[in-house]
Amino acid sequence: MSTIPWQDRPENSKDVMWRYSENPIIDRYSIPSSNSIFNSAVVPFGDGYAGVFRCDNKAVQMNIFAGFSKDGINWDINHEPIVMQSGNTEMIESAYKYDPRVVWIEDRYWITWCNGYNGPTIGIGYTFDFKEFFQCENAFLPFNRNGVLFPQKINGKYAMLSRPSDNGHTPFGDIWISYSPDMKYWGEHRLVMKPSPFEQSAWQCTKVGAGPIPILTDEGWLMIYHGVINTCNGFRYAMGSALLDVDSPDQVKYRTQPYLLGPAETYEMVGDVPNVVFPCAALHDIEEDKLAVYYGAADTHVAIAFGKLSEVIEFTKNNSL
Repeated sequence: MSTIPWQDRPENSKDVMWRYSENPIIDRYSIPSSNSIFNSAVVPFGDGYAGVFRCDNKAVQMNIFAGFSKDGINWDINHEPIVMQSGNTEMIESAYKYDPRVVWIEDRYWITWCNGYNGPTIGIGYTFDFKEFFQCENAFLPFNRNGVLFPQKINGKYAMLSRPSDNGHTPFGDIWISYSPDMKYWGEHRLVMKPSPFEQSAWQCTKVGAGPIPILTDEGWLMIYHGVINTCNGFRYAMGSALLDVDSPDQVKYRTQPYLLGPAETYEMVGDVPNVVFPCAALHDIEEDKLAVYYGAADTHVAIAFGKLSEVIEFTKNNSL
């Protein structure tokens, strides 16, 4: 039995990644207050899984909620949002919280999210048990989104991907990496990846942003990311992958020209924000060669897609820009 959620590739599918047949796995009304639940993060925890979920309420206030699951598919999400205690700072003001990521590093689970502090920036917190949560100093100045930590130190420092932005629905975006000695002070900012030229790969020509926690492989750090094109019908978000150098992750070794997964099913094309596939979490099993990616669908639901880890790596190498 697999240690992660899994469903075999459909017989008629030739895609490198395929959708779970029972998608979406989390409905927009899964807790009483919610208008939508999407762009959420999960990790193995105990004998099952825990997660931090973006749940916008019916006033469309954005906040993050803890949840638990035995199988990674059927979730019990708390009905009240996470309440933060002071971590490494007394400054815990937060006008909103959304699009979380979660990762185990050393001795605790670290959470990053888009934090409302005079505009969007990257909030950081941690928990040991998904019951008590501690908020730390914001990583960056506004404006920034898509803060994604690496699961281990790189050259002795914590490392985080992010996407500097503006205060609106950003019509641009590059992926950057920053380093910290202590999870409080961040610097050494380096450009990782820019949107592609329209003529080369139009689906990611407007902006790109890091998705799930990067996965360490023999070929480098596997980074699942979202790419965006601005069409006559608005932004369209799809999912791609890249391989970054292990010791210098600002160096991109390979990057997919075609997307891995783009909006095609009704639950991805119709919702509060149409035409969105937005990956935020990934579970993998190297021994069983399995990858499960959780993604927000149309800013309304949570869905899941599967792939063979080795095939995703080979696809990334063989179909690179």
